[in-house]
Amino acid sequence: MRHYPANSPQAAARILALALLADGAIDPSELHSLRQARLLERLGMSERQFDEVIRALCEDLLLYAGRSSSGQLEIGREALRQVLGELTLPRLQRRVLQTVLDIVNADGCLAGGEAVLVSLAVECWDFGPHETLRVTPQPGRRWPPQVARLARADARPGA
Repeated sequence: MRHYPANSPQAAARILALALLADGAIDPSELHSLRQARLLERLGMSERQFDEVIRALCEDLLLYAGRSSSGQLEIGREALRQVLGELTLPRLQRRVLQTVLDIVNADGCLAGGEAVLVSLAVECWDFGPHETLRVTPQPGRRWPPQVARLARADARPGA
């Protein structure tokens, strides 16, 4: 897969493009979520430039991705980790992850490829469950049980 400069608009846009393509098709609701997030605008990227990133990603997938049993192209986890590793700034990572979550949740169905992308992003960027689930504890309130379990699991040595 081609490399983009660290923290460049193209590196961030490629991850958004992966989120759009992760379920095998770009759904109009996913594009709507991307537009609503206005992250491309914040990155200083036009829709035309984003289209170029998508085209380049598709070319790379044709060259470097494997085919699943269903015939869909799949990017390997190590290659995906390298793509995710091109974002090193925590603030940019957080913005991209929030937008990826908006995209993958837009159609109301979390496909396997979308789940892999989100889980590897959380792992590579070292986010805890509260950041991933976008919940914040309030004074005097307890974490939801599923978040508390994940936080305890993360706190265990070797986890």
